Amino acid sequence: MPELPEVQTVANHIRPDLIGKYIVGIKPLWTKTLDNFSSDDLNGKHQIMNVSRRAKFIIIELKDFIIAIHLRMTGKLYFLKEDILPKHARVIFQLENYNDLIFEDTRKFGRIYLYNDLSEINSRHGPEPLGEIFTTDWLLENLKIKKRNIKALLLDQSFLSGLGNIYVDESLWESGIHPNSISCAIPKTKALRLHCNIQKILSEAITQLGTTFINFSFLNGESGNYSNKLKIFGKQGLPCKKCNKIIKKIKVAGRGTHICPVCQKIYKPRLS
Repeated sequence: MPELPEVQTVANHIRPDLIGKYIVGIKPLWTKTLDNFSSDDLNGKHQIMNVSRRAKFIIIELKDFIIAIHLRMTGKLYFLKEDILPKHARVIFQLENYNDLIFEDTRKFGRIYLYNDLSEINSRHGPEPLGEIFTTDWLLENLKIKKRNIKALLLDQSFLSGLGNIYVDESLWESGIHPNSISCAIPKTKALRLHCNIQKILSEAITQLGTTFINFSFLNGESGNYSNKLKIFGKQGLPCKKCNKIIKKIKVAGRGTHICPVCQKIYKPRLS
């Protein structure tokens, strides 16, 4: 599933061509993609004021509404360059005097929502890891008050927005924290490293236009380059870049998880 850097990449690339344009119609080719509204709810002309990202949503800001697009596993958003629709096109955003914006989704998991504002999304999502709220003090305090598996916690979008399997594995490895650690037992020095590494890795991934494996591409099939920078995700069976021991793949929080059994220490509360 596209994570924060991939969603930010899509938003960055469609923004210049969308701001100021008018949506004059939405044509669903797979009706379930429009989750909480129908095309009739957006009649008339609606000027696009901005394109941004919140959590893993692409936000198209109109004057009176927002359109929130979640790519899920295989969603893609790009401008139609030819008259032939792609096989897996699910929604067409018809723009006045401009190429249509296509939402393509092979597996049909992606969803598009219509809201008055961001309050609905904000109520279900934690702070942005590259935002002002996510400070070292915030992370230290919130790790201490939670008694949860650290990987499960970082994947929980109500705790912290935008992180997924790739960037959680990378951040925990860089910080020397085993994903089966319990959040409240992680030492302060390690928590500070985790904060730094989350922000560093996400920022670098955005500059590299995200990570491309199987499903993610943007615009008309362009790929991100951060897959070349990955240190542990997808590297099972290869030597760790820090200690040269073999990287293992295990299951944590129901997710395939990549670890170095030497470099990443498990932190658990002491028994009283």
